[in-house]
Amino acid sequence: MPKLDGLAELVRIKNDADAAIAQLIGRPSSPGNIGEFVAAKVFDVELVTSGSHPGYDGVFTSGPLAGQTVNIKTYSRHESVLDISPHPCDCYLVLTGPAGQARVLPWVIDSVFLFQREELLTARGVKVGTATSVRKAEWEGAKIFPPPQAPRLQLSEFQVTQLALFSSRAARTQ
Repeated sequence: MPKLDGLAELVRIKNDADAAIAQLIGRPSSPGNIGEFVAAKVFDVELVTSGSHPGYDGVFTSGPLAGQTVNIKTYSRHESVLDISPHPCDCYLVLTGPAGQARVLPWVIDSVFLFQREELLTARGVKVGTATSVRKAEWEGAKIFPPPQAPRLQLSEFQVTQLALFSSRAARTQ
């Protein structure tokens, strides 16, 4: 039987890390808030002041998406589902960990996808709602990291380097 004192120590370490992350990002250290913070820094997104704004989390302030609203989603695993809000936004920026289900849900970024909301809603079978299944072809067409051959959005070397800091491969080499 596992000892509770070992678990208690690990929980204290996790709580200390969560407190440090919250101090750094200025919001509670939930996966969604961490993802919004990373996306804001990497993609030059000005986040809305409220962490619960209906429809979108921020606005792109530079580049080809400047002025477009964005709903940022963060998932520990890439399971081909997306929470699609009934509130309008221009696009969804989705940060995911590795594909498939797992027992451990690390906070990593192995893939990034950019969906235009209107295009997504016209795709076959895609509906507004929680955990909406999205076809593999739609995910592949929306992938921007790691950079595919013909990305929807060309990432700068800086953006690729910053996202790679959070990949599961980077976590294993540290």
